[in-house]
Amino acid sequence: MSMHLHRIKSTFAALKTQNRAALIPYVTAGFPFADITPELMHGMVAAGADVIELGIPFSDPSADGPVIQKAGDKALSYGIGLPQVLQMVRDFRQTNQSTPVVLMGYANPIERYDQRHNSDVGKSAFIRDAAEAGVDGMLVVDYPPEECESFAAELKANGMDLIFLLAPTSTNERMAQVARIASGYVYYVSLKGVTGAGTLDTDAVAAMLPKIRQHVTDIPVGVGFGIRDAATAQTIGRTADAVVIGSKIIQLIDNQPRDKVVGVASEFLSGIHAALVAK
Repeated sequence: MSMHLHRIKSTFAALKTQNRAALIPYVTAGFPFADITPELMHGMVAAGADVIELGIPFSDPSADGPVIQKAGDKALSYGIGLPQVLQMVRDFRQTNQSTPVVLMGYANPIERYDQRHNSDVGKSAFIRDAAEAGVDGMLVVDYPPEECESFAAELKANGMDLIFLLAPTSTNERMAQVARIASGYVYYVSLKGVTGAGTLDTDAVAAMLPKIRQHVTDIPVGVGFGIRDAATAQTIGRTADAVVIGSKIIQLIDNQPRDKVVGVASEFLSGIHAALVAK
């Protein structure tokens, strides 16, 4: 049973002994081809991915920029929803039991899943099925910390972490709230606005991390949004516990023929991985 492995915790612990930041790629499930995701996940792990964030396609992704929105729309047009995403994780787990997988998405598909799949009384069908599939963590963009303490507790009881976003605009109060219930890691969104926007101010990120760590003392802090190349990843990796890359990968694999997708993503991630190892 996957739920007692705590893959996220052990992954970060191992990286700490190597004094290296985790490489966390994000891809939208079912993009750019409906059936490519497990293969793409394996390719990214071979290229050095330490944790994989898998986006659940959703029709109204308010925090995502045009690149990830478009990827989500394409996946939705193939009929990819939460049941299909869980099946992709099951497929991946047939041959990989060690790499953490975090699902990233919005509350609506999770709530719809629970409505459609009745489960044991008082238990979320989604949480039950995600744990069985081999999911390690959930990042639900539109669940504010004050509203999901019971969701966090139920995830934890089933061996999964609830991961939160923090932003440059997060107040001390919000950071303290997040620190109380977050586990696994927290994800600092280094730019105001949506995913894929603007250019990254690495100095501002380096200045912000100690402030976050005053509150979030016992779990790693990852940084994402706006990391597009090895040099930026390397700079961020010197101060952050993880580097999260999404929009750039989506752009690279968009419009590729099917047999090129995994190679293109892997080649890009290999370069980022080498930079993180080299520091």
